Amino acid sequence: MTHARDAQPADRTRLDLISDCGSCFGLCCVALPFARSADFAANKDAGTPCRNLQADFRCGIHSSLRDKGYSGCTVFDCFGAGQKVSQVTFGGTDWRRDPETARQMFAAFPVMRQLHELLRYVDEALRLPAAKAVHGELRRAMETIDALTLRDAADLVETDVAAVRGPVGELLLRAGELVRARVPGKKRNHRGADLMGARLKGADLRGANLRGAYLIAADLRGADLRSADLIGADFRDADLRGADLTDALFLTQPQLNAAKGDATTRIPATLARPTHW
Repeated sequence: MTHARDAQPADRTRLDLISDCGSCFGLCCVALPFARSADFAANKDAGTPCRNLQADFRCGIHSSLRDKGYSGCTVFDCFGAGQKVSQVTFGGTDWRRDPETARQMFAAFPVMRQLHELLRYVDEALRLPAAKAVHGELRRAMETIDALTLRDAADLVETDVAAVRGPVGELLLRAGELVRARVPGKKRNHRGADLMGARLKGADLRGANLRGAYLIAADLRGADLRSADLIGADFRDADLRGADLTDALFLTQPQLNAAKGDATTRIPATLARPTHW
């Protein structure tokens, strides 16, 4: 998989929330399923190792994933969940050495991934000076989620992630609104909007609410997305050439990796410019 760590960006994000494939037992390449499509060259069931996974848990075609038909792999990021499950939850013992742990390890991974994604958002919100009013609640939320990630595998698998995500999502929404409120002028509200293929070239979307918006194949060339709330926005094949996402809120590496951009696309310092741009 392609991760933020691979490109070594200038990053202030908590280090344990950055994927470290060298400390993981290839969990994303085993635990998760994928279907033959434009994103994957073959079918794979959950719990079955990808045919490209090597004995050292590294990908045998990592440098040519897109050329080999596995662009879907270059979009995925576990936010550090892989090494957490491998080295903490299971104490560094891999599923090949101890096959009896495999099923539980593979079940724990997607749960941990969701919790780490929440931690990544909370971590960002805590670095937003304008959101200081909710920092206390955000810190408590982080402590709660951190504690959940340290549970043993059996308890971790039983975690009700939806129950955790609800109140955390509200805190993140409040944090985003505090930041967006400082942007002058009227802000667009496209929360959850269907903007697939939309012509938004040069659009002023500064401070816009684009949470959960469908921006698949949208033309966002030269658009101003500074301080826009992008949590959950779908940027698959969106054209971001020349766009300004300098301080966009809650933008993640997978969102960038799924989009099209170039050297003129301005991105947050905490993220890496995708190698395929």
